[in-house]
Amino acid sequence: MAMTEPTTTGRAPLDDREVRPRTAYVGRLEIQWDPRILEPRPWTAEQSRWAASLLTDLPPGPVLELCAGAGHIGLLAVAGTRRELVCVDIDPVATEYAAANARRNGLAAQVSTRTESIADAAEHPTSYSLVLADPPWVASAETGRFPEDPLRAIDGGADGSALAVDCVRTAGRVLAPGGALVLQVGTEAQLDGPVAAAGREHGLVEVERRVFERGVLALLRHADGEVSG
Repeated sequence: MAMTEPTTTGRAPLDDREVRPRTAYVGRLEIQWDPRILEPRPWTAEQSRWAASLLTDLPPGPVLELCAGAGHIGLLAVAGTRRELVCVDIDPVATEYAAANARRNGLAAQVSTRTESIADAAEHPTSYSLVLADPPWVASAETGRFPEDPLRAIDGGADGSALAVDCVRTAGRVLAPGGALVLQVGTEAQLDGPVAAAGREHGLVEVERRVFERGVLALLRHADGEVSG
């Protein structure tokens, strides 16, 4: 999960000591972040690895990471490839870290960042072979269970799926023919309900899912190009 639209945080303000950069290791990458954005979780490397395995067979074209946060999922996915990566997040702190982490890991030449909403990411004329999305997916009523996380980085609305649905809508508009979306959510119920409905509306169908202790990943493809990876 990464940043979404700025809202009232509902958390105590951070002091200067708390916003100093910290280091996390995701796969083989060194990723810096601070508590204004979500801490990169090691398990999210599973999303990167799945994406990397898909890239070998996907059509040419760049990769789009929505709700990028510190950028670690997209960076790990394209590391070792020549694919270009566009990291999108509404929060400028997040996109600053994503750009810095690209430089830190020798990927700056492949990576660009944009500070904009999920919906605005669909307004550019670029088509993408792969979209990665790790939106906030905690139901609003459950966010108190995670006091260390920035509220706007985890709050996915009433049932936790609001931003995931937005990601599906954008992916449906920007994916090239034969492209793929790898989406992270919190529960299978989110996939089976609102995400599936949004997919049908925008011509995307789930072709595979992988369930982990900390979350669920789903692969969505255009309805006329269902290829599992």
